[in-house]
Amino acid sequence: MSTIRLHRTTRLTPEQYIAGLTDFGPGRSKLFGNSADEYLKVHHLDRTTADVTEGSGGVWERLHYDWSDPNRTVLVTTDSNVWGGTSGHTYIFKRWSDGTTDIDVVVVREGKNFRGYLLGFVLATIGKRVLSTAFENSVKVIEDRNGAAPRSGTANSSLAA
Repeated sequence: MSTIRLHRTTRLTPEQYIAGLTDFGPGRSKLFGNSADEYLKVHHLDRTTADVTEGSGGVWERLHYDWSDPNRTVLVTTDSNVWGGTSGHTYIFKRWSDGTTDIDVVVVREGKNFRGYLLGFVLATIGKRVLSTAFENSVKVIEDRNGAAPRSGTANSSLAA
C-alpha cells in the first residue's frame, strides 16, 4: 500500500477548489490528467455527493465523492480494475486570515491484483513526482479559472509507504 501526501497553499477558497474537483463535465482531463473524458461516467450526482467512474491509460476506478464537510472532501474507491482496500483520496482545507487556503491531499493506493501492486510500487518510488505535478496542475488551472493569483514557493509533497 502506498500513501502519498501532497500540500499546496493557494489563494483559492475551499469552495472554488471543490467546484473544480467536482466538475464532471467535458474537459475534466485539463484539470485532472488521470480523468480522461472517454472513461468519465457520472452514475449519481447531487448537491454534496457523487458516484463517478473515471480513469485513463487502461486504469479506471469508481469513486464515491463526499464534499458535505466544507473543510474536507473524501473520495472512496468503490470499484476499480487495479485498486482496492482502502484506496481513495482525502482533501483537507484550512482557511487562513490572509485569504489563502492550505490544501492537504492524502492519496492511498492499495493494489487488488498484480497490476495494482505493481502500480502501487511505482507510485511509492518514482510516481510521487507525477502525482505532485498533477496536483499542482489542478490547482493552477482552477486558479486561472477563478482569477486567483498563485502563491509561489508553497508546494511540497511527501510519501509514506
